[in-house]
Amino acid sequence: MKRSMLGIAAAVAALGMALAGGARADQTVTVAFGDVPSVESLAMLVAFERARERGVTVELVSVEEEDIAAQAVVSGQADIGIGTPYAMIQKVKAPIRMFLQMSVLRFYPVVNTEFYREWKDLDGQEIAVHSRGSGTEAIMKLMAQKHGIAYSSISYVPGSEVRAGAMLEGTIKATIVDAANRRLLEEKAPGRFAVLPIEGVNATDEALYASTEFLTEHAAAVDVIVEELLKVAREVTADPASIVKLREQYGLLPDLPADLAAEIEPYFAESAAAQAFPANGGSAAAAQDDLAFYGLAGQLEGDPASLNVADFWDFGPTERAVAKLGQ
Repeated sequence: MKRSMLGIAAAVAALGMALAGGARADQTVTVAFGDVPSVESLAMLVAFERARERGVTVELVSVEEEDIAAQAVVSGQADIGIGTPYAMIQKVKAPIRMFLQMSVLRFYPVVNTEFYREWKDLDGQEIAVHSRGSGTEAIMKLMAQKHGIAYSSISYVPGSEVRAGAMLEGTIKATIVDAANRRLLEEKAPGRFAVLPIEGVNATDEALYASTEFLTEHAAAVDVIVEELLKVAREVTADPASIVKLREQYGLLPDLPADLAAEIEPYFAESAAAQAFPANGGSAAAAQDDLAFYGLAGQLEGDPASLNVADFWDFGPTERAVAKLGQ
């Protein structure tokens, strides 16, 4: 399921056309998201609604893959992207920086037990992950290194719920999903799937990033977005059940299927317990952990210890927000 560069270029061009509907207001910010908003996106969606209440209109545009979102930011067709574009920043010297760690990786490799039961069984087999360059791909590559195996191929299937559905249908036999969809698989087909163990993974899952020019010229709007994201992260960590009321308050994801809606509170309770939502929006130490993780996973070149965090991150927005909101 590889995408050609021509296909990616066409998708970026289409995104540009979608965003070209007239002059943008000074406080309108376009965010490119390489996924479809679902349960795990609710805290972010609430924060964007609250940013709108403060005069910063956030336009969330879903694109097919994280690398398309990154190219849209680099080309100026989107203001902010969501993901971890470490490889792009290093390889093409893209003038973009991550500025907020929204969540850390909390994913679960799952296999159909009719075919596989442990990591070694995946040697020479096909797996499915979210997208090229994603944290899900990095985890699976790292686990292959640790267990001395090699996959026959990696398929890119955006959307944890899509991969879980494919597991239930039998069209995918090994993949990686979030907590909500891991529970969904366990409930829908008890005993049919096994969760493979992972160790030593504490890297960034989703970060916000933008061009250095945008971060400088639109610092006020960036600060509002960062503040609201940190507020929601702290709120749902303290009271995971609050996200259900917030979803109702803002009318978010009205078409979410009932089985996924039932997973909202359990997902946020488990994520909060696992400290998946950093209260400070990230730090230099967390970024250094990222460099080690993505280096081991093969997405960064060179000795991770020799890489400079400042080449990938700008902590100005989070430092200003923490100074305002408190630790």
